[in-house]
Amino acid sequence: MYKQIDANKRKTVFIILGFVVIIGIVGALFAWAMGDWFITLWVILFAAIYAIVQYYASSSLAVAMTGAREIEKKDNPKLYNTVENLTLTAGLPMPRVYIIEDEAPNAFATGRDPAHAVVAATTGLLDIMDEKELTAVMAHEISHVKNYDIRVSCITFGLVCLIGLLSDFGLRMFYYSNRRDEDRSPVGFIVVLVTAIFAPVAASIAQMAVSREREYLADASAVNITRYPEGMISALKKLETHSRPMIHQNAATEALYINEPMKKGFFSNLFSTHPPIEKRIERLENGKNNF
Repeated sequence: MYKQIDANKRKTVFIILGFVVIIGIVGALFAWAMGDWFITLWVILFAAIYAIVQYYASSSLAVAMTGAREIEKKDNPKLYNTVENLTLTAGLPMPRVYIIEDEAPNAFATGRDPAHAVVAATTGLLDIMDEKELTAVMAHEISHVKNYDIRVSCITFGLVCLIGLLSDFGLRMFYYSNRRDEDRSPVGFIVVLVTAIFAPVAASIAQMAVSREREYLADASAVNITRYPEGMISALKKLETHSRPMIHQNAATEALYINEPMKKGFFSNLFSTHPPIEKRIERLENGKNNF
């Protein structure tokens, strides 16, 4: 467990450095296309500032994108007390607790560290889970906090958001350059080409950073916290049975959830950050005598 925490902390640094380097390469291509190499410095500076800002603001942005609302104990004592008891057991600070108005059963955790963590559950999850199953699901999310998975997810979330901005910017420049026949610029074409290559590379980075093993580990960690593997197994079975796409779907926040929140196609499954639930159940069934 401690090795995983240390690995996640190192991984965060490598992701940030790799992010700045890749953006610098993109900036150099911009500079070459426009004949002004000074642009490279501005792009690298922007990337560095963006990485720092995103590190501190990503959890708030993620919460906003999911439509979650913060609650106090009086708003939902069942959820709040469950999270409170689990954090005491795990020896962690109390995170902020949110509820998402959505019939799809799901939950997520985010934040840059345990002192700034957020956990959330959908109304659909609260409706179908009994007390032991809800405890298991929230223990899974608390495990992400304890293992510093949330920090890796935050950085990956920021990277995916920027890829979306670059892709949109490139498409707009391409459209604008094609509209100006008398002064056609190759910049739009170059940007589209770069982002077309950059997007799958970023997806691969996200896939490596937010690996499927992270979910397996959180399942096992949740059982270690609750000492009740049947609760996690039962919760996963319900998630599998009642699974449905969420209302607020976004590829940038996809990896945060305990269950796949988006409708998946063949190609999107290639980059899925979630292992099949039946595989997760199988691992818990095979190892429950060892907990």
